[in-house]
Order: sequence, then C-alpha cells, then structure tokens
Amino acid sequence: MQQLTQQLKSGYMELSEVPVPAINRGQILIRNRYSLISAGTEGKTVSDARKGYIAKAKSRKKEVKMVLDMVKNQGIQSTYKLVMNKLEAPSPLGYSCAGEVIAVAEDIKDLKPGDLVACGGQGAYHADFVAVYRNLCVKLPEDINLQHAAFTTVASIALQGIRQAEIQLGANCVVIGLGLIGQLTMQLLRASGIKPIGIDIGQAQVDSVKKQNNLIAFNRNQKGLNQLILDATGGYGTDAVIITAGTTSLDPVELAGELCRQKGKVVIVGAVPTGFSRTNYYKKELDLRMSSSYGPGRYDPSYEEKGIDYPIGYVRWTENRNMQTFVNLLAGNHLNIDHLISHVFDLPQAPDAYSMILERSEPFSGILIKYDENDEIIRKVTLGEVTTKPTHPNIGFIGAGNFTQNILLPRLKGLVTFVGVATARGNTSSYVGKKYGFAFCTSDSDEILRDNRINTVFITTRHHLHAPLVIEALKAGKNVFVEKPLALTMEELESIRETYLLLKQKPMIMVGYNRRFAPFSKKIATAFLPNQPRGITMRINAGNLPPNHWVHDSEVGGGRIIGEACHFIDLAIFYASSSVVSISAVELKNPNGLQDSTIINLKFQNGSVASIAYLSNGNKQVMKENIEIYCDGTIAQIDDFAKYQFFGKQANKSKISQDKGHEQELVEFCKAISEGKPSPISFEELYHSSLVTFKAIEAMQRGQTLAINHSF
Repeated sequence: MQQLTQQLKSGYMELSEVPVPAINRGQILIRNRYSLISAGTEGKTVSDARKGYIAKAKSRKKEVKMVLDMVKNQGIQSTYKLVMNKLEAPSPLGYSCAGEVIAVAEDIKDLKPGDLVACGGQGAYHADFVAVYRNLCVKLPEDINLQHAAFTTVASIALQGIRQAEIQLGANCVVIGLGLIGQLTMQLLRASGIKPIGIDIGQAQVDSVKKQNNLIAFNRNQKGLNQLILDATGGYGTDAVIITAGTTSLDPVELAGELCRQKGKVVIVGAVPTGFSRTNYYKKELDLRMSSSYGPGRYDPSYEEKGIDYPIGYVRWTENRNMQTFVNLLAGNHLNIDHLISHVFDLPQAPDAYSMILERSEPFSGILIKYDENDEIIRKVTLGEVTTKPTHPNIGFIGAGNFTQNILLPRLKGLVTFVGVATARGNTSSYVGKKYGFAFCTSDSDEILRDNRINTVFITTRHHLHAPLVIEALKAGKNVFVEKPLALTMEELESIRETYLLLKQKPMIMVGYNRRFAPFSKKIATAFLPNQPRGITMRINAGNLPPNHWVHDSEVGGGRIIGEACHFIDLAIFYASSSVVSISAVELKNPNGLQDSTIINLKFQNGSVASIAYLSNGNKQVMKENIEIYCDGTIAQIDDFAKYQFFGKQANKSKISQDKGHEQELVEFCKAISEGKPSPISFEELYHSSLVTFKAIEAMQRGQTLAINHSF
C-alpha cells in the first residue's frame, strides 16, 4: 500500500510503498476511501518541518530543553545520533478519514468486514489502509456520502468546543476564526438552535460564510464591530465566544472579552495565546475554558487503546459519541458539507495539496484525499536481496521502536545479516528496512518466523508480546534475543521453560541484560572469587514515568519492577556469582498506586547479600545508577557505568564514556551463534532471574521474606 509521510528533518514528503498495518487487540483494519487534510494542524506540522534548525528550535522550545538535558546525561555524540534518527524517520500525516472495514480484531463484536466507518486520531493516516482503535471509529449508514464522513474527526473538534460553551437553545455565540473548524462550528451551532455570528480577518472567509450558509459574519477590521455584535445580540453581548483561530496574537482572546455579556463563556479551540488583559474578564466575571481535541477520552490510553468507555450517566459526550453525533447530523441532512469541499486530490498528488496550503497559491477550505478502492492487501514488501550463511547470524526483527533503532541496530551492523523486519506500522518497518539493508519489511511477525533464511529472531516489542513470541520463535527453531522482561507472569515463564525443555534441538535464548557485559562489570567479575561472600548495594535513580505510561499497565508493560528492576536483579546475581536463596522487598507507596519504588534485599547461596534501591521519586540531577560491592577489605564502585573505582591492595580508577555493555552483549551473542558455543547467559540463569523478579512482587505484597528454590 501507499502512505504519505514527511521527514521532520527537511520536511521532505513522499509516498512510500509500505506493508498494510497489523491490527492488535481492539483495532480495526480499514480501506480508506477519503481522508481530510487539516490545513491548520497539518499545515503547521509541515511548515515547521521545512524550517531550518534555528527556526525549528524557536518553535519547539520544550523539545530543545529535552535535548539539552539529554546532552548532559548522555553526551553530545549519543544525543546527536538519537535526535537525527528521530528527525530522519518518516512521520505519518493525517487524523480524519472514512472508509470500509476490511478486518477486525477478535475482541471487536459490533463491526464486521464491509461496514463503512469514519475514524480519527492515532492510526487514521493518509494511507490506503489504516488500523484504528474501536473507540476512534463510528459506524456509518450505507447511503452516507463518504466525502462528508471524512470530516467527522475534525467536526468533532468543533463540536467539543460547543459542548464546552454549555450554551442552550435560543442563545447566541460568536465564532472567531472562520477556517474549516470555524465554519463547521457555525453550522453545528445553527443545527443546535443557537444563533452563530462569525468573525475573521480574511474577507474571503467572511464572504464564504455569508454566501453559502446565509449566516451572519463580519470582518475583524469592520468599523463599529463591537456595536454590530451588540445589535445582533439584543444589546446584551454574546452568550459565548468560541475561538477557532490559530495565531500568536492576543487579539482573539482580547476581542472575546469585549464581546461577551456579563458572566459569558470564552472557549479556546484554536492555538492562541492567553496572556490577556484582566479588565473585561474580571468585571464581567467571564468563564475562560479550553477545549481538548475531540472530547473526553482523548489522550487516555484506557479509553482509546483498551476500549474502556466512560459511563454515559457520568460522561454524556465522549469523543466517540461526539463523532457519532456529527454522523447523525449528516444522515439527517442538517449540515451543508458540499460547499466546504474546495479540493479533492488523488493520493499520488497529495504532496501538491500541502504545497498549495503552504504557498496559499489559491483559496482552499476542506481538502480531501481520494484512494484507490482496488489496492491489494500486501503485508510483505521486498526491499532487496541478501546473502545468508547457515552458521552466520541471519536476523529477523519483530518490533523496531526507539531502543531498537538507536541502540541495537547500529551496533549489529557488520555483525549480522539483516533479513526481515516486522512492525505493526508499515511505515516504521519500511524505514528501518531501507536504512539497514533488510531484504524485506512486513507487518506480520509470522513472516519472520516462517522465513527459512532467518536463524535468529530479535524480539523488541512491548512487554506483553515477549513471552508469546519467544515461544513461537523457539518452536520455529530460531535463536532468540528478547529485550527484558522475558515474561510478564509466572505462568508465561513456566510456558517458556516447558517449551524450551521439550525441544530436542535447543536454540539459543538470550535476554537483553546488557549491564553484565559493561567493561566495569567485566572488571568486577575478575576481581573476586566465586565463593567469596560479598555485600552489594545498588541505588537506581530510575526517574518518574507518567501514571498513564504503558510500562505501568499490568497487562502491557507489567509495571516497572517486572519491566525494569528485573535488570538489576539479574545484575546482582551476576555480581554475586551465585543463586538467590531468599528475598524480601518493601514498597515505597505511590499516591497513584504504582509499584515503581522499592527496596529489594537478596540473600545468595554463597553467603553474599544485595540491596537494590530502585526509586522513581528522585531527581534527575543526581546520577542514575550507583553500585558498590564490598568484599574482604576491598570496595568496587561504579557510577553510571562511566566511572569505576577499586579500593584495596590494588587500588585503581577508570573513567570512560558511559558504556552499559550493549555492544559487547551483542558481539558475544553473535559470536556464540557463529561458533556454535553456548549462550552468553544460560537459560537456567535467565529463568532464575525472572523467577526472583516475580518473587520480589510477591514479597512486597505479602510483607514476608520468601525462600527461593533455585533448582531448575
């Protein structure tokens, strides 16, 4: 299929041949018929991308601060590579479309192939096929005009602004900014029995509203504008103002304060500053409100991705119900959308539409992209030819997010043969596949598992897919490298163990516990004898993650103890050179109920003990990781894997650029495959560290010290 993307670095826009996206739980695969370009939002995105670096920095001050903080923590070279990868990756465009359902996930019961839907938000891109979550789709009547239905998501933005104004039948409302959302707002207000009055700085927009809709509209520069509004509202002033303009000027919000009646409402839908004068808002006791996108549920993963609806008795109008309202108005012929459609471009000509928007070469309003209804569903795209050798690591990737692109793939280049890459989003697999010379890209992980050229699978998806994919890869006879964690539950871990033990020919399995392979960890491994008891302390300043981050989701990320602290449990086992025999753990309570800060205490078979303080409530100005190991009159210290000190008879100090062992880990893993040697970490050790992690959760919940059976 074809998808429209742009490069954030240069603004270069292209149509790419990419695999049809995969559908996950709660998703629907849709063949697009039409999608709507949001000239304001998307136009700004494209405009920003085409700016130089200095202009980009001025328009994205928050991102610049994040980059500067990254430089302090990771250095200039590492930060530069991360930023360039982000800027060079193709970014999808679009968020409002309509089309035909092609397939649904198993848990979707109220939609079926052949249904017509309007959809929006994440996934509703300018592409032949899109995968969208259920709560971001609404079913359409069979006889509806799909060009009109493509406006549904953008219209929901307008509708939510009206909801926020809380105006009643017979009221009046001024709309400042008569672009596409402003004109939709005018029509929706009239359909609701509310008198709309439009204002815009462009005479063309004013004339369009007056001519096509027979509505009241004025130019912002009209003399006596305030009096005209008073006359139109019975001398009281308007009940509400909805600002749908996009500008850096304070004029819209200042004008709104002048036009509102006593105790009126001002709703901001567009991107405008709010540093207004106090006088009108104070004297009139005006209510200033923001309107968030399509309505309640927007930006909430539980609603959008998990499909958990808000009870209608408590939240009458969600984003999905707003979308449905617009569709109902279309079906009842209460709106005139035809006059809003100024242009229709076929997908191959879509870049021309954005050029028109940026250059303002001709008047425009609603700009639609039309799609070929006969495009085939292709989940695998051939990118080139590669030569493979049976004893060489021939790699297939399942998942290719930021960690994979920035850490793993650059270090694997030259060590392996890249054969196939699979991601849920076709544009991601296409970009990664072309950049690193993969033979093919796909949205179907089974293509990786079926390919006989591939002898090693890297699994770098979200955590909930790790165990199922590990099991499938092992059954397919592939060596496996999986990022931590190996599994999210004890049941999943046991399933992996049973699968592995039943295999006659046992492939290699490896978990991404890279810190074992760091230069300073290697030094510690040779500093002590295996039977020497040692005391190990680890302080991990893990940093805060927002409560709605996917890692905290017990079903997807497993929480930070399973998803991240497991790494340090494994590292403690490595430093102790022994198995854990007992564990206790105390949780530092979190106001959001998150298990993201804990003290874990381990006792080992050789008499060693370890204390791991994994804390998310610290400050990023302090180094992230501090490790100290005490043994027979010596102390080894590691600070952020950049500084090492050894105190004792053979005292020494080392300081290097931070090296957490990623490269050495991959070198040893690939070498073991090529030379037919055992995995750098045995499966017994991988099983044991995962078992201990689950026991840490249990120890926290029970408030007890738990014994651990270390027999495999």
